[in-house]
Amino acid sequence: MAQLINYGREMLRINTQKNAIEYSTNDGRSWISRYTGSSAGIFYDLLQFGNELLACTSKGIYYSTNEGRSWISRYTGSSVGTFQQLSTDGRNLLATTSKGLYYSTNEGRSWIKR
Repeated sequence: MAQLINYGREMLRINTQKNAIEYSTNDGRSWISRYTGSSAGIFYDLLQFGNELLACTSKGIYYSTNEGRSWISRYTGSSVGTFQQLSTDGRNLLATTSKGLYYSTNEGRSWIKR
């Protein structure tokens, strides 16, 4: 799972012990907390997708348009299982879930079994 990604001039990571999104502007030598809320659930994976930051969480797929400062629910259905990991082929999203591999052609709003 991508718990650490390069995001523009920053590095972003999931601090699993605090369930927080943290950022670094000095190549990871020090980290600053950016998001510590619990409304999005437990963070598992991060992915940059276009102008958005996407996250797999215990509650589904969430997105941020402000570098991870706040998160908005994109998909919280349970029919695909628990999201574990996200990736992209440049156009579509791919997700590994507890029920298998799924893909989305609409930024994660709906998912189709692969």
